[in-house]
Amino acid sequence: MIQKMLQQALASISRIGSDPNDDDEIQLQKSLLVLCAIPFMVAGIAWGLMYTLFNEPLAGAIPLSYSIISLLSILYFGWTRQYRFFRFSQLALILLLPFFLMLALGGFVNGSAVMLWALICPMGAMLFDEPRHAPRWFLAFLGLVVLSGLLQPSLRSVNNLSPVLLNFFFVINFIGVGSLVFMMIFYFVGQKNIFQQRSETLLLNILPKDIAVRLKRGEDTIADNYESVSIMVVDLVDFTPLSAACDPKSMVEFLSEMFSTFDQLVEKYGVEKIETVGDSYMVAAGLPIPSHNHAAVVTYLALDIRAYFERGVFLEGHPLNCRIGINSGPITAGVIERKKISYNVWGDTVNTASRMQTHSLPGQVQISQITFELIKDEFVCEPRGKINVKGKGEMEVWLVLSAK
Repeated sequence: MIQKMLQQALASISRIGSDPNDDDEIQLQKSLLVLCAIPFMVAGIAWGLMYTLFNEPLAGAIPLSYSIISLLSILYFGWTRQYRFFRFSQLALILLLPFFLMLALGGFVNGSAVMLWALICPMGAMLFDEPRHAPRWFLAFLGLVVLSGLLQPSLRSVNNLSPVLLNFFFVINFIGVGSLVFMMIFYFVGQKNIFQQRSETLLLNILPKDIAVRLKRGEDTIADNYESVSIMVVDLVDFTPLSAACDPKSMVEFLSEMFSTFDQLVEKYGVEKIETVGDSYMVAAGLPIPSHNHAAVVTYLALDIRAYFERGVFLEGHPLNCRIGINSGPITAGVIERKKISYNVWGDTVNTASRMQTHSLPGQVQISQITFELIKDEFVCEPRGKINVKGKGEMEVWLVLSAK
């Protein structure tokens, strides 16, 4: 019951000054600032009473005044929803409170380094304000520190706090400020690591690992020639007319599931996914790290994809099949478009692989003569004879039946 009441109270407090038109980031900033201002206000009351109890009424009046002004600022914010004024007032209060408190107690030593608490102001500006404004608050903090040093000779040399209390307040101030600074840095570093990890994962989803490393090192142009690689192209049979008649959501979900299966197979065989265009899927083996068995590896992948369709693939109850084409040879590969970065391949080898797919048969893996020469000792292939390939003329092609 008590826990539920506390949760409801926190929810109500976090909604102070909220605006339905706020985006998520602004709403989060408002909620956090209100939730931080309230415990600081309570702490001000406690410190004020404590200093008053130890016969330092002026020093006690300063944090008590801070708490009253902070409360009025919160109420005004809840009434007007003017976040900029609320943010400025809270940052200014946390900056000025330690300064005036230190002056009232007699300087840096007599005040037990209470000025350290003003450092929370520029750090809070980084969290609740635009980061570009934080240096201004930090300069204000430095200015007050310098001013405190100039005023030090004119301040009283002793106060009513005993050496034991001064030492206690030193410990409290260092622990409190140190803990807040550590937590804020820990939070920012954690967020930075999460962002870097997500960026790294996204980059590796787009680029091969070796290419991503080169790009992060600052290479402006990444373009490599490979003497021998294998390109595989997969395309769905009669998918275009079927997709036009089916529900768009169903079509996208189907392609997402199918390509996810392909991606798992690509990872299994250690080859590189190049691109998906519509219902077409292109893979390259033998790059960015050259390999001698690239043709065999991509052929095993092709047979697994064919087996996936043989088990039954349906879109809204309609069975689907695929055509697969493979070709081997030299290509150029590189990174293009820095804004929408992608790793791509070019050359006659790529075009011929596409033609192998286009002229293949449903449910078959068709390969060129070059690929056949590379895999004939490892796979059972059936000659299909010569076919007329657009832009290439007549070419000898084979159908891969199985692995030997």
